[in-house]
Amino acid sequence: MTICSMTAFAHRRSEHDWGTAIWELRSVNHRYLELSFKLPENWRQLEPELRDRLRKTLQRGKVECSLRINLQEQEQSLTLNQELAEQLLNTANALRADIAHAAPINVLEVLRWPGVMQNAQVDSDTISKALLTSFEQALQDQCDNRQREGLALADLIEQRLVSIDSIVADLRQRMPEIVSGQRDKLRQRLADLKAELDAERLEQEMALIAQKADVDEELDRLDTHVKEVRRVLKKGGAVGRRLDFLMQELNREANTLSSKAVVAESTQAAVELKVLIEQMREQIQNIE
Repeated sequence: MTICSMTAFAHRRSEHDWGTAIWELRSVNHRYLELSFKLPENWRQLEPELRDRLRKTLQRGKVECSLRINLQEQEQSLTLNQELAEQLLNTANALRADIAHAAPINVLEVLRWPGVMQNAQVDSDTISKALLTSFEQALQDQCDNRQREGLALADLIEQRLVSIDSIVADLRQRMPEIVSGQRDKLRQRLADLKAELDAERLEQEMALIAQKADVDEELDRLDTHVKEVRRVLKKGGAVGRRLDFLMQELNREANTLSSKAVVAESTQAAVELKVLIEQMREQIQNIE
């Protein structure tokens, strides 16, 4: 399975003896799977089947599905749907009888009612099958586009993960030097103040400095979360929610790192980490 973006567009045009069908599928990011359809009135009966196929293929995203049909001129012979026309007339007459001074029934208005006039020469079953086939092709195009963009997003995320690895490794390497520097600063302050502390108190102060500056646990958790992000990306599928959760965890560690910063270098490292995590989070909002 591969990573898929929720943002994609597909356009599929198919030519037939009876005319032309044009499918368009548009999708953007959304917390859940939300489907909407724009279908010609005579083909709204396809919606349940279309909805079922989309749900079996897509997991998340706001998807708009539209269909345009252009029938050949020779297919434009019309016939009356007698049963529907009679139902409309009977209903209108019954309503008119209950309403005083009601206007006469306009037959042309009845003919304009969706489904009253139908194309006499078009085989609905044949067209329906052709429409569903071309829809499947459009849906496959949509999935291909989502996968291509998903792979591009995964590459962008991997670039940020490499940068995070570099920052964490550099900070881990410099922590002994940072702690040692803080100890030297404490000794220098005491010397400047000509203050005298007994050896035990001095060791306690040194231990507090070391404890405050100790971020090994945060760096370890950052490494662990980065590995998990890579594992999830490799697994693929509908992993957007899982990745979003991992971004929250990474950001939590970066914030803790910032709160423990005792020198400008570690503060800057925490800021850079948060920038990289936010960049990943924005990209992940588009992942299914």
